[in-house]
Amino acid sequence: MADFLLEIGVEEIPDWMIEPALADLRGGFAAAFQAFGGSALWTDATPRRLVLQAKDLVPQAPDVESVVQGPYLSAGEKAAEGFARKQNTSVDKLAKAQDAKGERYVFAQLVKGQTALHALSEKLAEIVTDIHFPKTMYWTGKGGVKFIRPIRWIVALLDDQIVPFEIAGVKAGNTTRGHRVLGAKTPLLVGISNYVKVLRDNYVIVSAEERKARIEAGLGPNVQKDEELLKTLVYLTEFPTPIRGSFDPSYLELPAEILSTVMRHHQRYFSVVKGDGSLMPEFVAVTNTDGDPEGLIRQGNERVLRARFNDARFFWEVDQHKKLRERVADLEKVTFQAKLGSYKDKTERVRKLAKEIAEALGADEHTVDKAALLAKTDLTTDMVKEFTELQGVVGGLYAKAQGEGDGVGTAIYDHYQPVSMDGLIPRTLEGQVVSIADKLDTLRECFRVEMIPTGSKDPFALRRAAQGVVKILFEAKLPLALKKYVSDVPLLLPFMQERIEFYLKEARGYAYDEINAVMAAGFSTLQDLAERTEAIHAVRPTDNFEPLAASFKRIKNILKQSQFAGDRPPAPALLAPGPEQELYLAFEKVRASAQATAIYREKLEQIASLRPHVDLFFDKILVNDPDPAIRENRLALLNSLLTEFSTIADFSEIVTQGVGA
Repeated sequence: MADFLLEIGVEEIPDWMIEPALADLRGGFAAAFQAFGGSALWTDATPRRLVLQAKDLVPQAPDVESVVQGPYLSAGEKAAEGFARKQNTSVDKLAKAQDAKGERYVFAQLVKGQTALHALSEKLAEIVTDIHFPKTMYWTGKGGVKFIRPIRWIVALLDDQIVPFEIAGVKAGNTTRGHRVLGAKTPLLVGISNYVKVLRDNYVIVSAEERKARIEAGLGPNVQKDEELLKTLVYLTEFPTPIRGSFDPSYLELPAEILSTVMRHHQRYFSVVKGDGSLMPEFVAVTNTDGDPEGLIRQGNERVLRARFNDARFFWEVDQHKKLRERVADLEKVTFQAKLGSYKDKTERVRKLAKEIAEALGADEHTVDKAALLAKTDLTTDMVKEFTELQGVVGGLYAKAQGEGDGVGTAIYDHYQPVSMDGLIPRTLEGQVVSIADKLDTLRECFRVEMIPTGSKDPFALRRAAQGVVKILFEAKLPLALKKYVSDVPLLLPFMQERIEFYLKEARGYAYDEINAVMAAGFSTLQDLAERTEAIHAVRPTDNFEPLAASFKRIKNILKQSQFAGDRPPAPALLAPGPEQELYLAFEKVRASAQATAIYREKLEQIASLRPHVDLFFDKILVNDPDPAIRENRLALLNSLLTEFSTIADFSEIVTQGVGA
């Protein structure tokens, strides 16, 4: 058994590209070398290196028998001789095999398995250069190898043996590089056994998990948790060291959102907070060094942060000289999208849409209208021009500071939310209305001019907008008739339905067939859809439900095969005594009980109780009776069953496991 190490040394890779690249590298290696087995395969990375290690590879892949099919005997001797020459053999060494068309020549040979060293040498360059990056670059001239950054060195070892291959003139070897500043200035000789230690001695921590633990251990008390920032810093450093600094408490007069954004997005600092969540005049920076004994790094970070805070204070003060209401007209000069006009045009559309939605949901129309009017005005402020991450937030803060009211300010502050599947929805009904209206307008107008997402391309983040609408409607339980606002725009309704299904599956964890069942029955509001899906999910494990679902599938097939198109109820006089009449009476009783409750779980439990009657009906009654009147009446009974309860879900969509009807 042999161990393998691969290190691709590069210029610094953008932090957010590293984990997807590792997944590609791992997948490519596993697919190419599965014949060599192995007990473990793992990857890791720093900004300057992608690392893959494999343990216990077999030295040589197993031999494989190869069978090549040749011409049929009926094709004649010439065809056989030509086939034999092509396989570098003679006709007398060919075997014969029988298939449906007759007897044919075949050539079987044992293909010797490659050695691990040969296979690695042959395939590694392609595996590395096949790693997908959103952007790549040439560094050896146009038409040369492309990669995210120039490749500077390669380590490739099978046990202690170098695996020979090269990429863009860089040959694989057994030397790596340490930390750009702190490590040795000359290449470092490594083997698989000492690779991690040699780099650690040269201020490179190969393990991302170890770098994360080092940062967390050095943050100190009261640091605000920020997993996303922590992950970024892990992949920006090779030897991270947290350093705590401070700033003038007078800056705390500015809103915490502005200070936190400056620290997090522009400087990549952690905020320090009190027990109540308010900011303290401190921060924690993470440097790619082994320490700061003289405090020079701390002082440099404090100086940079002071300048950024001064900018923020200046923008805040200057922006207050022009109220948000006075900025509405300025939106005419801010383009929303070339085909869709300005943000002033968008604002008017959103106001109209928000008014309709507010009326439907009982929101405060005055607050909604004012928030919709002012929601985009912060795009014209100096603060947002400098700190674009704060759009919406700045508008909400300015609205409150300028006396527009807490309700208006909160609605503006929240109207971009949620920004992800895990994000929070707006806190107030008015904020939810403005957010929905804003997102629906973007969706409606982009689809109207055929700017529709395709594959992985979604330049206007329409999937995120649609997911935001869906998340708000589900989580706020808003009884809004969504179809009213999307059905009149081509392709928008199915797009929204995809997002609804995605939410139910990913956020709520429902099975795909449960979702298909309720979606097939249609929906008015997402609140109703959620209640029906939850009811299906809750009742499904009960004894009667899946067998009844199988029966519904059978009923649907019978009606389809008979081409039954009637919608009349069954005639009681034509029902045969026994199982048929009993099913009809049970159906009438269940229908009345189900209509008497608004709770879907209770409705489904009532429907599931029909299972014994349906089973007995199919056991004892011939649906396709010779008498046409009786046959039509029985089909009418089955159709009534199907129609009555399919408003909750199409039970035939439920996948049953070995359940007969």
